[in-house]
Amino acid sequence: MKQIDFKNGKILNIILATAIPMLVAQILNLLYNIVDRIYIARIPEVGTAALGAVGLCFPVVILVTAFTNMYGSGGAPLFSMARGRGDKKEAAAIQNTSFFLLIVTSVPLILIGEFFGEPILRLFGASSEALTFALPYLRIYMIGTAFSMISTGMNPFINAQGFSIVGMTTVIVGAAANIILDPIFIFVLGMGIEGAAIATVISQALSAAYVLKFLFGKKVSIPVNLLKWSEIKECGQRAANIMGLGTAAFIMQFTNALVQICCNNVLADVGGDIYISIMTIVNSARQMIETPLLAITEGSSPVISYNYGAKRYDKSKKAILLMFLLDFGYSVIIWLFIRIFPEKIIGIFSSDKTILMDAVPAFNLYFSTFIFMTFQHTGQIVFKSLGRKGHAIFFSLFRKAFIVVTLTYALPYLFHMGTNGVFAAEPVSNVVGGMACFITMLFTVKKMLKEPEYSE
Repeated sequence: MKQIDFKNGKILNIILATAIPMLVAQILNLLYNIVDRIYIARIPEVGTAALGAVGLCFPVVILVTAFTNMYGSGGAPLFSMARGRGDKKEAAAIQNTSFFLLIVTSVPLILIGEFFGEPILRLFGASSEALTFALPYLRIYMIGTAFSMISTGMNPFINAQGFSIVGMTTVIVGAAANIILDPIFIFVLGMGIEGAAIATVISQALSAAYVLKFLFGKKVSIPVNLLKWSEIKECGQRAANIMGLGTAAFIMQFTNALVQICCNNVLADVGGDIYISIMTIVNSARQMIETPLLAITEGSSPVISYNYGAKRYDKSKKAILLMFLLDFGYSVIIWLFIRIFPEKIIGIFSSDKTILMDAVPAFNLYFSTFIFMTFQHTGQIVFKSLGRKGHAIFFSLFRKAFIVVTLTYALPYLFHMGTNGVFAAEPVSNVVGGMACFITMLFTVKKMLKEPEYSE
């Protein structure tokens, strides 16, 4: 099993060796939710209504992802820096602490979803009709929270040790199972939306089992271990460091959930349930087309962190530049495709031709400044990779909580833009928030990576 060497070799080759398997993994991971939506949208007679109802569950799913990313994305850069310094003992302790945090957090999240699902969904804008679909889906989906958090949260540690193919395979196991099981539970067994949730939980369990089998095994260079009681009592500062750096990833996901809640509430008021379904399609498409950006940046992160920890600053800077160029090239190509073929992308998620007239203009408006997402992604991942948690947290809040949420209410009501105001908030934030984040990142890199390259 080949392990990537972050220390030696060409930076571009290292990034691609990490990013390409991660891209495949991200795309397949996306299928957990996307396949559900594609099949749910095609349930006879109730497909469009059911799809909108599942969209109401997005904020809860995003919140689970937020905690997962806090420990995975917060721990992995610290883990890589420790490896770069040659401190395997500290690297192992960071990995074990992150694993512990994932497990203990999943329990209260499951209980909250099971006991408070209905009031939460009503808070998110669910009508009585939508609740008949959304609540059963949510309650079943939340049962698999621990599986989801372990499989997603521990994958960065597999990739950070150079086993990107294994990281990809852990996702393939779950995604392949989900693709096979979804039509069986939804259509063959006639379980509808509940069947989609059951298929997802089973798939997540298989993925988590594969992750644990590898990380507890002998092939990995730094295996994971359960914390002993004495270690739990002493891991407070290490846990604080993980959560401190991971707070940026948490806030990014949390604000995504907040934005989704706000959008659903405003759209339900100014447009009705049909526009919640349209927003569900838009968010599904965004997840799909944004996945390569995430793969490139996350694939570059361990390269940046490892070489920063080893004081090989030239390699860190080169990794940042290559990451930006790869991201920018992709975003230009995909933006052109979106502008030319919006109906093709919308058609992936819904076969309902009656919503195209409203969906296409909303789609074009929402993605009008997609290219600027490159600047936001690049800035955020550099801040995280260099341990600059304050910068990462601020710009996560700035773009989503300050700009998008404010405009989501201001544009439809104060400026009387109706549903267009909701879909226009995101492109404005891409330009303003993305450029602010990127420019600040350039000054930060210039200051932090100004020392001469480490020489052996």
